[in-house]
Parts: sequence; structure tokens; C-alpha cells
Amino acid sequence: MTDAHFFNDEPFLNHEEGSDLLGHGQYAQHVIGLLDRVRDQTETGVLALIGPWGSGKSSVIGKVTRRLRDTANDDGWLVAELNPWLYSDLESLTLALFSEIREVLPNDGRWSDAREKIGGFGKAISPLGKVTALFGLDSEGLIQEVSDRISGDTSASAAKHKAEEALRKAGHPVLVVMDDLDRLTPEELLVVFKLVRLVGHLPGVYYLISFDERTLLDVLQRSELVGNSEPRARDFLEKIIQVRLDLPAFRERDADALVDRSLSAVLASYSLTLTPSEQQRLSEAYYRYLQTRLRTPRAIKRFFGQVDATLSQLTGNVDIVDFLIVTFLRTSEPRAYQLLWQHRAELTGTSVDLPSRRDERPGQDIERWRARLQEAGVAEQHLDGVIGLMGMLFAPVRQALGQGINFQAIARRRGIGSIDYFDRYMVFGIPDDDLPEHTFETALQQLADDAPGTEADELLLRLRDDTQRITRRIGYKRAAGTPLPTAAILKAAAPHYGHLTAAPQGALGLFTADRAMDVLAKDLLTDLAEPDRPAILKTMAETSDGAVLAARTLRRVTSRNDSDSPDHTQAAATLDWIGEARSLISHEIARHLAPSASRPVDELTEPEITLLWAWRHTASEAARAWINQRFDGAWTPLDLLAVLLPPDREPFPVIDNDTLQSLDALIGLEALHNRLGPLLDTPAADPDSSQDEHRQRILQALREHRDNALING
Repeated sequence: MTDAHFFNDEPFLNHEEGSDLLGHGQYAQHVIGLLDRVRDQTETGVLALIGPWGSGKSSVIGKVTRRLRDTANDDGWLVAELNPWLYSDLESLTLALFSEIREVLPNDGRWSDAREKIGGFGKAISPLGKVTALFGLDSEGLIQEVSDRISGDTSASAAKHKAEEALRKAGHPVLVVMDDLDRLTPEELLVVFKLVRLVGHLPGVYYLISFDERTLLDVLQRSELVGNSEPRARDFLEKIIQVRLDLPAFRERDADALVDRSLSAVLASYSLTLTPSEQQRLSEAYYRYLQTRLRTPRAIKRFFGQVDATLSQLTGNVDIVDFLIVTFLRTSEPRAYQLLWQHRAELTGTSVDLPSRRDERPGQDIERWRARLQEAGVAEQHLDGVIGLMGMLFAPVRQALGQGINFQAIARRRGIGSIDYFDRYMVFGIPDDDLPEHTFETALQQLADDAPGTEADELLLRLRDDTQRITRRIGYKRAAGTPLPTAAILKAAAPHYGHLTAAPQGALGLFTADRAMDVLAKDLLTDLAEPDRPAILKTMAETSDGAVLAARTLRRVTSRNDSDSPDHTQAAATLDWIGEARSLISHEIARHLAPSASRPVDELTEPEITLLWAWRHTASEAARAWINQRFDGAWTPLDLLAVLLPPDREPFPVIDNDTLQSLDALIGLEALHNRLGPLLDTPAADPDSSQDEHRQRILQALREHRDNALING
């Protein structure tokens, strides 16, 4: 593991092991030496450790108190810690002070007199009602206390004198530590100062207090004693404090070193290392935007504490640099972080631009984000930095800043700017509808090894229900040059092709699941050597659904090859494998359709209809021969057309030019016209027609196309 401790009061070390990275140990030793010098010169005193919030005051005080306690000897320091936040009035705080002092005094006989006299002073200056809080008196003891006060010498001055004599005789200095005084109310702060300057002004008792000076002065100026005057507030402090200890400045190099050590500790905790490109991106983010915000030990510890608290479920599933940037936004600008979810589609490039934004002049996108961030409470001096960080995460913001964009690069590194990975950063884990990277990698390996497993089953299930995202993720790996079990993916995906349930995606909902699978299958097939393709396509076509995918994939690949115009040798090789593939797929399609040959045409299933359409991509001659053979039997051309052409295409034509070409490839227009001749010659508005409306529309469309063809020669 690591020596990093992000969730306690110390930035890293609970004790003194390791290097003194921030110089707190060295400064603590300086404070201890100064305490000894003050003790040599005066019987009591108040020392103040001063520094901004988060600068490490509590760390220094913690080291001072530990070292004093660890090195205590017969005449060494006794340390009492008093938390003034717990007490609202001078009496309660005074009781607490004497209780703490008495508790740190040893219990042996040498100290019995001092313990008794300190208790006597506390009782003498305390109201009777609060004596029980300090001494735990029951009703009988309280009655005795009243009697003693009436009959004895119980004046506060006499009790204080006895306590002073006892403390001088004991010879042990007592250090009372009070931290974070700047967090008190004005009234509470004045109570503390009255205590240390007046009531608690005892020989051998010293005070070490700490605060942020700017904040403390503001608090004092809200009090009636000082009023709204900073000079009066400073004069008041000078009367209280004898020795001022300003915490050494936290230098830029100290902050950089602490950030570097914190980052190394987190990475080591999760066995992570940064790649050169990740180091470059993180350096850009830090030195351009983060360095000025991580300026105190507390800010750095708080940031990396949040990183450490939320990274465990995401290790290996997100881009570490994006995760660090998002964590900074969440920690330092929480309302700006909420905008990420609110504008998720815009930031991931999956929204439809509003018409009002299409003609925007350059820079308006950034102006819109500046306005959003200002409304979210981002300070003016931080606006450019937050926008710069968002530009490192999201391509649209980067583009608005006039820089290049690459959605593929974002997706390949699993960045938040990709819609496929965005949710992981926002839910601090892998959503139920997502597939962890380890599962994804294992599933691909199982497919490659032809070793079925739960991971491969899960991948294929997600391929059915979340087709677009899974195909994109496979595509990201392919684009990155990662070796893939190409043939195994094609074989495994083919039987599921007809059962894809993922909803359409894209701006207009046009990117359907089968379209996503078509694109991936085409890319994967082109990655295979040409001689290997026919066998893979045949295996894909062994199921009815797979045969449709194989036919469509072959069509896409051959269309590309036709447009590439290869040289003669390449063309011959291409034709060889294409011809073989077409023949093999056609054979499988004929096998799948064989049972339908003996059934009425209106009993064709949806998969069989799809398979018929796919046949035209492989061996149109074989398809035409098979269909026309059915026409010589029980099937009729018009009944088949009514099945092949759905009636729900309105307002689109029932047969457009593309459909006409497909029918020509599948059936043959000339043969179709010949077989439908009498019906086509019947006037369209014949009231005696026995055809239903859908069939009439089909006939009318064919009639118009035939007549236009005759007119155009």
C-alpha cells in the first residue's frame, strides 16, 4: 500500500516517519525551542501560530504536542488541549481549562497539592451550579461545598494565590493548546481571550493558539468591544499575544512536490501507472489550470482524498486524467460539476443543435458556457480555468475554444466526453447497463479461445440489448490497433442478428441496432485475409439470421471493392473470393428457405421474408429461379409482393426506384410484368376489382413504372 493518509488531520504521516516534505516537522521543532526560551524569560505567555486556512497549522500543532509528550521528563512540558467550541460562556470555559490542567498533572503524591489547589481555584471562581460539572458532586457533596464556602476562606484571590504557589512549587510547565480560534463567533472569541489573558494567567501555564489572521480580524471587528476598525482589532490582538509565529509560506515547489507525492500514493494504491500521453495531458491540466487552485496542503489533501475515495470502483474503467479533472470540478466547483449532467448530450456530441444555434457566430458557445458557469457560482478569476478543463474533457467545448476535436480519441481512452463512458464518471462505478472493461476483455478472450464462459455470454447479451454501444466499443479497439478475435466475433454475433432489441439512436433515431451490426461486420470482415472470408461467411450463414448478416456484409464489402478499382491481378483475386462467398451464402439461404416452399406465401415468417430480400445480394439468378419456380406452383406474384412490401410505408411510395431495382434483382421485372400482365392492364379505378387497397397500390405503382419505362424507350 502507501503512506498516504488522506482522511485524517495529517497530510501523509501519522508519526515522524519519512521525509519532512512540507517542513512542518522542522517548524514544530522551532516552536518547541521557542517555548523553552519563553519559559526561561517569563512565568506565563501566549504564543500564536498564524497562517491561512488549510496551510498546515493543525499539522504543526499536532507535531508539537506529540513531540512534547514523547519527550516529557521530570521538568518537561505537560500538554493540555482545550476545544473552546464546546463552551459558550466564560464560566464553562474556565471550568474546562482548570479541569484540563488538573487532568494533565501526574497523580503521584508530589502533585497532589497542585491538583488540589487548581481544583480549589476552579471552585472558587465558578457558580455553584457548575461546580458539579467539574467535580461530579452529588447532592450531599454540593451541600458540603456550600457549607465550606460560608465558613472558610473561599475568596477567588486567595484561591488563585494558593494555586499559583502550588504551580511554582511543582516546576512543570503546562502548555494549553487551542486550535482554530478563527472559527468562533465574536462573543466566543472574546471569552477565550479573557480566559487566557486574565483568569488563566497563571505561573507555569502557557498557551499556544492558532488562527487565520484575516478571518480572526474580521471576527473581532464584528464584536462590540472592537467595532468595525481593523487597527483596533490589531491593537487588541497585540495585547493578548506575546509571541507571534507566522507559518512559513507554502511555496510553489512545496505544492508541486505535495501534489506529486499525493498522485504517486494514489496510483500506487491502485497499481496504476501513467502512460506518456497521460502524463502529457495531466501536466497540461495541472500547470495550466489546477496549479493555482491547489495552493494549500488542505486543498491538495482534500482533492486527493476525493480521488482516493471514489477511484476504487473505476480503476481500469475510466481515463485516469479525465477522472482527476472531473474529481477536481466536483470537489472545488460542485455546481459547475452538476452542469455536466444537465448538458450531457451537448457535451458528448449526441444532441440535436437547436435551429437558433446553427448560425451562431464563433465564440458564442464559449459565451454561453461562461454565463452558465457564472450562474453556477464560479468566481470570475476561475472561469477561464474551468472552461479550459472542460475543453480537455469535451470535444464540443474544445471546438468552441478553436482547437481540434476527435471523438474517436476520447472514446478510445474511455473519456467522459464519450457517451459510452460518461455515466461511469457520474455514478462513481459501472452502471448496471454497462459492461466493465475486465468483463469485456475476458469475453473477447473467451471468444478468441473458443472457450464459452459467463463473460462471453454477457457480452453477447449486451450485444443484443445495447448493440450500438457494444459495437462502438469493439470499433474503438479496432481503431486503436488492438488485436481482436475478428472471426470469432463474426461467428458469435451472426446468430443474434435477428434478435437485436436495442432502441434506435442518433439525432433522428436513424442509427438502428442492425445498422450498427452491419457496419461492424463489414469492418471486421475487411480485417480478414481475402482467402479466409468465404469460410467465415459460410459459418455465419449457418443460421437464418446469420445468413442475412452474411449476405448484407458481403454486399457492403463488395460495393467498396468495386469502387476501389483494383488492378487486374487484385481484381482477379477479389472476384475469386467474392464468387466463392456468394455461392456458399446462397446455398445456405436456399437451405433455410426450403421449408417455406411448401407453405402458402402468406404464411412466410418475418425472418424468411428478410432472408428472401437478402438473397439478392449473393446470387440473384438463383433467387429469381427459386421464386419463379414457386410461381409455377402455389404462390402468386401479387401475393408475394403484398408480403414483401409492407403497407405501412406511407407517405412514401409503396415502390420507389430503389425498391424497383431490388425487385428486379430478386424476381426480375420483365418476368414480373409478364406474370402480372392481365392485372396491370386492368384500369386502376376498376370498381369491379377484387384486390384489396394495398394490392391495388402495388399494381398501380408497377403499372406507372412499366408505362414510364415504355415511354422512355
